[in-house]
Amino acid sequence: MTRDFIYLASASPRREELLRQIGVAFATRPAAIAEERLPREPPADYVQRTARAKAAAVWASAAVQARPRPVLAADTAVVLDDVVFGKPVDAQEALEMLAALSGRSHVVLTAVAVHAEGAAEERLSRSEVRFRATTHAERVAYCATGEPLDKAGAYAIQGRGALFVERLEGSYTGVVGLPLLETAALLGRYGLPSWLTTNRTPQ
Repeated sequence: MTRDFIYLASASPRREELLRQIGVAFATRPAAIAEERLPREPPADYVQRTARAKAAAVWASAAVQARPRPVLAADTAVVLDDVVFGKPVDAQEALEMLAALSGRSHVVLTAVAVHAEGAAEERLSRSEVRFRATTHAERVAYCATGEPLDKAGAYAIQGRGALFVERLEGSYTGVVGLPLLETAALLGRYGLPSWLTTNRTPQ
């Protein structure tokens, strides 16, 4: 099959922007799956399983089967003391997450998966982020911007949340939500080198 573009199993504008950054053409097909950690499931296993499930769900959809192309999916989790911080349900939970992260180091895990005809595989990015000590007033002001509400761990390193980050060890793009090193390596295995460019995005 022709592999001139991929399906992105995500509605994240950040992942879309990162794919455009490396010149990959894509059509967006968000995955609708339950994202729930199993009892005693290691965080790394959880994000990898979720990324695989997203890719598989979109691959199996009628729209994709009518015009098959590789499906790319990703899942990100912030982990502190083996507790997985996903997206906060409201501002109060965002405040609680930010308070827990204040003055401490946490791990950001992002799994990226590709599902194609007869094959599926994934890669895992692991980064360590240290927050400076933040005040309650700073956390309230940040939540008032609305930025934390759709971000794993209640912050965006590529946004205003960058002012809380004291140190990063690992992949900046992995913390944003799509590790480009691992993504490019996977796509290259499926016939889509990261330098592929296009003048249009398939609809």
